[in-house]
Amino acid sequence: MQTIDKNRPSPQWIESIRRRYVVEREIDYILTRKMKRRDGPEFSPLSLEMLVKSVASLIRSELHEPFEISDAKWMAGGGASKMQMAFTLTWNRPGIGRESTPMVLRIQPSESIVETSRLREFQLLRAFNGVVPVPPTFWCDEEAKFLPYPGFIYGFVDGVTKPTAGVSGLSGFGTQLSPELRAKLAPQFVRHLAKIHTYDFRKADLSAFDVPRINSTQCAEWCVNWWQRVWEEDSDEEIPLMTFCACWLRNNLPVLDFPSVVHADFRTGNYLYTEPDSRITAWLDWELGRIGDRHLDIAWTTSRGFGTLAEDRKTFLVSSLLPEAEFIDAYEQASGLRVNPKTVHWYKIFNDYMMATLLFSTGYRIVRCGKSHQDAYVLWLMGVGPMLLEEMRMLLEVAP
Repeated sequence: MQTIDKNRPSPQWIESIRRRYVVEREIDYILTRKMKRRDGPEFSPLSLEMLVKSVASLIRSELHEPFEISDAKWMAGGGASKMQMAFTLTWNRPGIGRESTPMVLRIQPSESIVETSRLREFQLLRAFNGVVPVPPTFWCDEEAKFLPYPGFIYGFVDGVTKPTAGVSGLSGFGTQLSPELRAKLAPQFVRHLAKIHTYDFRKADLSAFDVPRINSTQCAEWCVNWWQRVWEEDSDEEIPLMTFCACWLRNNLPVLDFPSVVHADFRTGNYLYTEPDSRITAWLDWELGRIGDRHLDIAWTTSRGFGTLAEDRKTFLVSSLLPEAEFIDAYEQASGLRVNPKTVHWYKIFNDYMMATLLFSTGYRIVRCGKSHQDAYVLWLMGVGPMLLEEMRMLLEVAP
């Protein structure tokens, strides 16, 4: 049997993977780009001075009048996959005049624990401006013509992801919210998800997305192909449960009844809210968003890993906000869409498969190859992998 060097994949092997796993055009493009660049240089720390110069080059290509960049600093946000730099741009803003605008550069490292498209994320943020709270968008450099890696610039939004004096883990996991705060945030949370899922995406520029066929299994098949392809590209070990799960997912593909924009990481920790009035001011981290099945979001949002127990230590709160039955009922009323428990269960298993792929294959690969800016964080996340496999096993055993 031929041994494949996944750190230096051959063009023939890359093409064979592309043929085996058919995915959306933009997903195919960014995954293929990742593999073609894999044997390139390791990630090198970027200085603020270098980033400011590259941001200035990008803005200069868009503006034809003087501007100033100041107050550049690293931001803690971005998670394990992306880097962010805050800065202030003083410029003549169209329709407003001279102002100093707080902005954020969102950029990926040489290879990310989750390889996604900056263009898709940029287009989603722009599409949902005025629909749900999102940061304003300015410029995108999806091919890294000016930036060291693909990235885009969006507006800084005031708010916090958790109470200032509250308790939470990394990336918002385990966030504890008071009953008073939950009562204010929960209705907004449900209403925004319903608006995302019922938004007419055909009127927006979402050219980086493909629309799956309604009344077919194409949507779910694209999902499985995406992450099984990533597993093949990045993994170095055989995990029988992952092989079994991929087969089960393919043998039980759900039919898409209504195509929606799916955020794919809709949970507490990924929105900002202002503490004085408990108003959600921005939904963040749209990088995994797609046009697909709303049940993916429902399955993700109701995951046990993203919630907490109420004060009685018995009642599970979806995304630390409200009991699951209340969440489903409120969502159905707000959206006018029915939630199919069987489809939700399929996507819960799929979500575990996707996350296990990220941790056991891509996380391992980028640390081994020195491609990440967050080695310690990625290694910590990999410790969650066995728990995901156990949850996957339990869900498969009770699958309808």
